[in-house]
Amino acid sequence: MITQNKRLLGILIFAGSLLFIPLIAMRITNEVDWTPLDFAVMAVMLLATGLGIEVALRVTKVPWMKVAAVAAILFGFVMVWGTLVHLGG
Repeated sequence: MITQNKRLLGILIFAGSLLFIPLIAMRITNEVDWTPLDFAVMAVMLLATGLGIEVALRVTKVPWMKVAAVAAILFGFVMVWGTLVHLGG
């Protein structure tokens, strides 16, 4: 149980730290222009993806099902992200 909680904490830290990439890029170049809404949407998407993966890993017992569930969740994330990028610019 402690390992699972550490993994959950790692997911939350990783999702939060990924948001620093566009924040730093905004300071370096003018090509990245995120609004607070962009950060909020990406934070929700990253947390939903991370927590979805955590639930999938906890619920499934068969290794190939774990791989399939994680792949499906990541595919969904990429599809939503791509759609938002396409709509936004």
